[in-house]
Amino acid sequence: MFTRKALAAIGCLLAAATLGACGEATVGTALKASKTIAKSDPPPGSATPDAVAGTAAGGGRPGTAREVADPLEADSYPAPASVKHASAATPTKAGATIVAAGAPSNAEVRKELAQMQAVERSSRQAQQLRLTPVPGGESIAGNGTIPIPTDVPEVVQKVIAGANEIADFPYVYGGGHASFVDNAYDCSGSVSYALAAGGLLSAPETSGQLESWGAPGPGKYITVYANAGHTYMYVDGILYDTAGRSGVYASRWQVQPTDNSGYVVRHWPGL
Repeated sequence: MFTRKALAAIGCLLAAATLGACGEATVGTALKASKTIAKSDPPPGSATPDAVAGTAAGGGRPGTAREVADPLEADSYPAPASVKHASAATPTKAGATIVAAGAPSNAEVRKELAQMQAVERSSRQAQQLRLTPVPGGESIAGNGTIPIPTDVPEVVQKVIAGANEIADFPYVYGGGHASFVDNAYDCSGSVSYALAAGGLLSAPETSGQLESWGAPGPGKYITVYANAGHTYMYVDGILYDTAGRSGVYASRWQVQPTDNSGYVVRHWPGL
């Protein structure tokens, strides 16, 4: 017959054994999980696009969408590890310093839009006709930038200025994700940089996150196309894309439009 003290002692021993077993199982599970995570880690020196939690301007929306490998990476002329490029300026500075002098305010543009429709169409057509591709791809020739039109809202001018700033930077998967300031940009890093120059994004977003940027449908001036693996945009009717360039340092601005099937279409309200 066990006394109450003996029963209490036995109970304590059983509880300790149970706790020890739980702790051991927990540690084993954690180690197994860490090994699983390690297998999916990117190569040393590369950014982790999925780890970036982007937040759209004025939205406060945490980025939870995952990004898969860019299916068009091979068409983007990825830079070898030996390529060294100077880092870009912050997007806000890029957009502020390159905007065309004497640009009208947004209010002035809205007031005159009705009378300027025909002039805008003619201006865009003439601008696109002047763009010639680099042999071997659709990247534009010259210095890789496009003129900043004066007949568009100021925010659009800033986006174009930002896009011009990194138009000929190398492509590296994950480039521009940890920070806007980088020396190489992938597809979503490029689009994020340009949008941030116009104040339309406050942190880099992956292509998967850009599927819910802004509002659904095409815009008048800026239209972003995104899916889980790739993204690009049209700004004032001209394609800005990493896929389809002519070389490591070729421009992201391209002469011909691309196939938009399979992409979510987004724009910023009013643009």
